Amino acid sequence: MAQCVQSVQEFIQDSFVPMVAVLCSEDAEKVTRKNNLNFSELLRPFCRLTSEGHIRDPNNQVQGVKNLRISVNNVVTRPTSAPVSGIPGPAHRKLLSEVVSACQPAEGVAANVITAGEHDLNISDRSLKASVPWYSDWRDTLTELGASKHYTATTPWFEAYRESFLQSMPASDHEFLNHYLACLLVVSSSEAVPVEQFLKLSQEQHRVQHSGEYTNPKWFIPNTLKYYVLLHDMSEGDEQRADSVYEDMKQRYGPTGCYLLKVNSRRATAGADEQIPDPWSQYLHKSSLLSQDLYEDPAPTAVANNSPVENNVSSAEDDGHDTGHKEGVSNSLDNSHPLQLDAPSDPGSLEALKVATSEPRKPSPATGPGTSHGACLTLNDHDRIRQFVQEFTSRGLLPHVEKNIRQLNDQLVSRKGLSRSLFSATKKWFGSGKAPEKSISELKNTSGLLYPAEAPELQIRKMADLCFLVQHYELAYSCYHTAKKDFLSDQAMLYAAGALEMAAVSAFLQPGAPRPYPAHYMDTAIQTYKDVCKNMLLAERCALLSAEVLKSQGKYSDAATLLIKMTSEDSDLRSALLLEQAAHCFINMRNPMVRKFAFHMILAGHRFSKAGQKRHALRCYSQAMQVYKGKGWSLAEDHINFTIGRQSFTLRQPDNAVVAFRHILTNDSQQSGVQQGAFLREYLYVYKNVTGSSQGSLPQLPLPCIHSSATRVYFGHERRLAEGEKQAATHVSLDQEYDRDLAAMWRDLEEQVVAAANRGVVPGTFHPTQCCLNNQTDNLRFPLAVVEEPIIVEVAFRNPLKVPLELSDLSLLWEFTPKDFSRPGDGVDGEPVSNEEEALCPGMAQKEDVIATEVIPEFSMSPEETKLARLRLLPHLTGQLHILGVAYNLASSPSTGEPANSVAGSQSEGEGLLVRGRQDLQIQGPRLNHTKEEKTSVCHGPDRRLDPTITPPMPLLEVFFLQFPTALLCGEIRKAYVEFCNVSRVALRGLRVASTHPDFFTFGGGATTPLTPVSPAASENCSAYRTLATPPGARPGAAATSLASAGDFGPVAGVADIPLPEGALRPGESTQLPLWLRGPDQEGVHEINFLFYYESAEKGGKIGHRVLRHTVFICASRSLAVRATACRSNTLPEEEEEGEEEEGRNGNMLVFVDVENINTNEAGVREFHIAQVSSSSRHWRLHKCINVAEDKDCKLTSRERAKLGFRAMRCKPQQAAASAAGRYTFADLNLGNEQIISSTTPCADFFFRRCQPSESRRGAAPAAGGSFSHSRNQGAVPDDTAAIVRKCSEVDLDIIVLWKAFVVEDNKQRILEGQLHVALQTIGKEACSLTQKEEAQEMVLLKFKPELPPPMTRPSMEQLSHLIKTNLHYPESYSHAFIQKSLCMVPVTLTLSNCSLAQVEVFIDLRNKLTSPESFEVHGSFTWLGQTQYKLQLKAQEVMCVSLRACFLHAGVYNLGTPRVFAKLADQASVCETSQQTAPPALIIINST
Repeated sequence: MAQCVQSVQEFIQDSFVPMVAVLCSEDAEKVTRKNNLNFSELLRPFCRLTSEGHIRDPNNQVQGVKNLRISVNNVVTRPTSAPVSGIPGPAHRKLLSEVVSACQPAEGVAANVITAGEHDLNISDRSLKASVPWYSDWRDTLTELGASKHYTATTPWFEAYRESFLQSMPASDHEFLNHYLACLLVVSSSEAVPVEQFLKLSQEQHRVQHSGEYTNPKWFIPNTLKYYVLLHDMSEGDEQRADSVYEDMKQRYGPTGCYLLKVNSRRATAGADEQIPDPWSQYLHKSSLLSQDLYEDPAPTAVANNSPVENNVSSAEDDGHDTGHKEGVSNSLDNSHPLQLDAPSDPGSLEALKVATSEPRKPSPATGPGTSHGACLTLNDHDRIRQFVQEFTSRGLLPHVEKNIRQLNDQLVSRKGLSRSLFSATKKWFGSGKAPEKSISELKNTSGLLYPAEAPELQIRKMADLCFLVQHYELAYSCYHTAKKDFLSDQAMLYAAGALEMAAVSAFLQPGAPRPYPAHYMDTAIQTYKDVCKNMLLAERCALLSAEVLKSQGKYSDAATLLIKMTSEDSDLRSALLLEQAAHCFINMRNPMVRKFAFHMILAGHRFSKAGQKRHALRCYSQAMQVYKGKGWSLAEDHINFTIGRQSFTLRQPDNAVVAFRHILTNDSQQSGVQQGAFLREYLYVYKNVTGSSQGSLPQLPLPCIHSSATRVYFGHERRLAEGEKQAATHVSLDQEYDRDLAAMWRDLEEQVVAAANRGVVPGTFHPTQCCLNNQTDNLRFPLAVVEEPIIVEVAFRNPLKVPLELSDLSLLWEFTPKDFSRPGDGVDGEPVSNEEEALCPGMAQKEDVIATEVIPEFSMSPEETKLARLRLLPHLTGQLHILGVAYNLASSPSTGEPANSVAGSQSEGEGLLVRGRQDLQIQGPRLNHTKEEKTSVCHGPDRRLDPTITPPMPLLEVFFLQFPTALLCGEIRKAYVEFCNVSRVALRGLRVASTHPDFFTFGGGATTPLTPVSPAASENCSAYRTLATPPGARPGAAATSLASAGDFGPVAGVADIPLPEGALRPGESTQLPLWLRGPDQEGVHEINFLFYYESAEKGGKIGHRVLRHTVFICASRSLAVRATACRSNTLPEEEEEGEEEEGRNGNMLVFVDVENINTNEAGVREFHIAQVSSSSRHWRLHKCINVAEDKDCKLTSRERAKLGFRAMRCKPQQAAASAAGRYTFADLNLGNEQIISSTTPCADFFFRRCQPSESRRGAAPAAGGSFSHSRNQGAVPDDTAAIVRKCSEVDLDIIVLWKAFVVEDNKQRILEGQLHVALQTIGKEACSLTQKEEAQEMVLLKFKPELPPPMTRPSMEQLSHLIKTNLHYPESYSHAFIQKSLCMVPVTLTLSNCSLAQVEVFIDLRNKLTSPESFEVHGSFTWLGQTQYKLQLKAQEVMCVSLRACFLHAGVYNLGTPRVFAKLADQASVCETSQQTAPPALIIINST
């Protein structure tokens, strides 16, 4: 419960004070009226004693009376409006309502924040008081108070209500606390005969009290104290005469029964130099309310069924606004459940509220705040009045009370025959056991029982009240307790309840607390008042007193329960105040119950609203909102915000209403669509009224929600669609999703091409081009846009409601600062320009000369839809642009089914509810995490995506592709065309292209490109290769050779320069170039990316270059699989082939090519033809085909395989010299009737553009070629023995298989061409055209053996066996006459060839040592004549012939291959001699003649 400014004891003492009546003569009234006061008002600020008074109890014990206050009122004989039943009348309710309305929280005062658990409650009140000692877990809330850290909020409106309620309590016959004890008779000293006037007033008082004509006022005792006051006006009267009259009065009435009061020492016309305080102002407003309203009705109002409802009374004003239109206000805001939202069909719309609050309030006739009081009184007069009250109380009133207590005590003792003193007999009465009292339910209703005035029960009660008024609480408690028993025995329940109530209060107020507070007395009294007596006024008074006592004892739960029980439907104002106090009890508990606080604040706000207290209702809902906000209680938040919005609108606070409705619409509401539609219409109506008067700037709209971080900005024109057969470059568009890996790939490609354009170095100022900015791109720098090129901003709108939204006239808001970048320093040419003013009215002329702004006329959003809006700007000037937000019109869709009597329905059909506003695009940058400070704090960098810099014009390239395929066979060659168009006003140059698959395409070499027609209208089956017809006299199987360099066909990988006519492309021009494509070697779908790079012909711009992206997807299907193996030939070239003897010295080998058709009839392929087999190498070339029929193609249908054999020879000397210069020897072996020149475009292009040549893959191509040339010329031996040995078995030979495929499409036959590459690296090791990755995938599950150990550093036996190649020359048959000569001797020549690049020592052993007897049986035995062992030295690649003679004894078939040859490197003694590879059988037939 909220804390009082007073303590509980002070509050109770001031609630029950001695009542003093006043009767004044007319002249006395004139004296006081000079100060705009009557006599009772004159005394009111001084009615509290400043000194302690004393009385003696019946036992003659002195009792102190501290801080006593008396109540002085004029005698009013009009009957009160309060009925006997205790139900407040209309005037009484009006009085309390105005008291509460007049007391509001101070606006602009610092709010006090109460921390309860995890909630910080912001409660705006006027004062705070520290009174509860155990709030140690609460934080300091208001540091300016400083003295204590325990604070609770006060509610001054409740204290004002309580004070007015207690003061306006009607006098009752069952108690005497508010009966008059004395009467002041006031006569002016200016009267002719003051004594006669005193006599008249005394007779008038006697007549009022004893005639029986008046029920009001009520008097405490028959012998009322009459105190005679002579009022002397110091400014006019004769002071001596006044003194003499006063002396006569003392003789007549006694010195303690009269008083001379001198006032008006200051003339009213005196200057205002001296500032005299005005202590009457705070009392006069309450006094005027009491005097005008409490008795305003001329007669009591008849109430049907004794149950009037407060809401049916038309209360005067509500917080400064007339509430006369009850149909439009109370039905919508008051008569509904507090947690039930208004239905959309509720006729009480905000428009009705607006009508209800449109009439201004009439000023109250009460005394205004500007009226001065006490103008004729000085400070001495104040002291005299204070002294008068002190004298009257101490010398008149208290002795009078003491005398009556003694008399009543004596009467009671004498009547009941009790002991001398009632006080001394208290223990005797309550000491013995007593019979159990009956419960309230068992007692019958005898509330109408009346005791006579002389009844002893009433005398006991009268004595108790007298003791209570003079703070003798112990004796008062005893008397109340005695009276309670008597009343209960008589079943006088109203009297019993009153005795119980005051007994409990007396027990609490006793000093030293001799007994605990009997809370059950109060509970019984409240129940009796409510249920038996039906007197809610007394029940409410009892509850207010008990709640304060319980709260002071820390029993907040009991106090809250008591207050909640007192709520009822008969008084909304009382229920609202008590519910609010119950809520404060919950928050002040030891463990604060915050949710109960909020819930009961909502209930209190609802009852305040029904009572017409709109400001208090708004305050209660606002305080409850602090608890429910952000806790997931969405329905409760919606209800609170909706009510706050409507109450704020009623109180003419439209800005607060807009804020409240905004919260309803922006949160993810769980309301139904119909309810959300009602929310939206209410908001639009309020918003329209707010913005109707002020048109200075566009206010913020809450709908639809904008996901600012998802905003994307695109610079440049949108992608042009395909034109006929032309396929435009894909580039970047807003339809593409951002991929971080793809962005990194494009950045790498751009770095490559920029490095190529800058001599291999990436400039330090390089930043990758970002055409589309989003929340994943780098937005720390200002993006660069180009003048006259559009800027497209994609904004993500989300409709959180379940009703559709209609947006119109949607456009961007921007601010632009012109700059001329051609001047040094980027000087500012003009002032900033904005379109915010034009956005207020879409029909106004826009600043099209600066930036053209696109306006979307209609933009509809379905319920709960997320929709993207693309808004376009076209800058016409250079400078700095800042995109601020979006402006649009918001309207609710007419399809929401709004009723006719709602706000929207009340509008004309053509007008509709449409408001215009804006939303700013505020994007939070990325969190910085580089430095230590940034890591330890939350620091965000800037996000510049909406702040582009508009730069001078730049060239703009568009690329179109013609006849570009989407599907290819693996290795297929296809010819397409590319068209480059410059659509800007600036020439471009330096056109380059980089790709992730440089082996996929080629623009051709510079020397060969003109030989290919550039027109796409060429024949459909025109070959992409350059071909020659086979000469008629050409030798079958012979190879045609040619030389080519990789430099002739552009770089092998990376960036390719695109030739332009005259080196540039002028504005508006276009050029078309051929483009050859080759299908990837691996089947599947391949993503191939192109990055076109170009620069402006005009240097010095802020943008150094521009790029254009293109992505294609190629589906590759299987074609052929080629496997090749190289074997060493053991034969030397025959002598009859002229011109080849020199070549034979360099060696030859056999190449076997295995071609398989692995196509599964995809793309309609019928068969493949092997048209040609070519080779490319620096050291080897194919010489001739050894197994192909003449003039016949090799045809392969599905799954067929062909094996081709070729002889390869080392290049001729002139070709070898060319290879040293980096040129490759191409050898073509055509298998048909035409020859494809493989050393030209496109065959050579794709050969050089394949993954890498075989030599480059090994990483030793330059070193190997160099050592070969160097060793042949100078005979130097490399130091690396292992490399020398390995070189003997290496082959640098690439095989190119060119094929044709016949495809049937649409009953037409097409011829496809292609080429496959196989790189032979090692003799005896098979190479395949398919990638090793594919084979590894197939074999990954078949690995049963452990991995091979790493290769040895020493040469293996197999490698050493290839050092020497041997060959035997002998006749196939030899005839000899064994009859004539028994020995047959045949000459044999052994040819030794050194295959290495170093000197080799050779050992020949001719001793016949057969390894097995079977060999002897098969081949027979012979012997070698002459020297049987040879030791020879062979230089690098030297060929040496050794003459031998074989001796035969008889005819037969013999194997001459018995010589054993050993070899080792000459300078490596540590290498063991190794037997040369076993040669094939060399059979000779010896015939006998």
